[in-house]
Amino acid sequence: MSQVTLDQLNAMPEQTAHATFLTCCSSEAWARGMTAARPFADVATVYETADSIWAGLSEQDYLEAFSGHPKIGDVNSLRAKYAHTKALAAGEQSGVNSADEDTLQRLATGNQAYEEKFGFIFIVCATGKSAAEMLSLLEARLPNARSEEVKNAAEEQRKITRIRLEKLL
Repeated sequence: MSQVTLDQLNAMPEQTAHATFLTCCSSEAWARGMTAARPFADVATVYETADSIWAGLSEQDYLEAFSGHPKIGDVNSLRAKYAHTKALAAGEQSGVNSADEDTLQRLATGNQAYEEKFGFIFIVCATGKSAAEMLSLLEARLPNARSEEVKNAAEEQRKITRIRLEKLL
């Protein structure tokens, strides 16, 4: 995703703007709403509009957005994702290995159990979180009812979309 100015975003042809918004969130309804809401007066209005449109979407729209995330369900992909946190944690927290094999195995098992229970992958705004923190969040959310998890995942998706919009602009 390359950065654009607000003026560039406002001036984009409709198809280009729609495709650009889809890089921030893969819900077609959200991207259509954002495209139609242009021109934006300022960046704050972009964020407010994004949140407002997101809040008005259906569960199917949320599920579509969730499906745009890569599934991290096997130990090898988790090992690759958290390889860098191992060294960081060792430097910051003496003797704590945040991406140890047990944590990775439990994350893989938990991700699979989550998807089987709820019908969509575990969504969390992972920015700045270690593997151990992700595992703790996953384990805390697993006992929830599906309706509660759709809401939780939707809120996490909203945070992820905000970060992506901030990177875009």
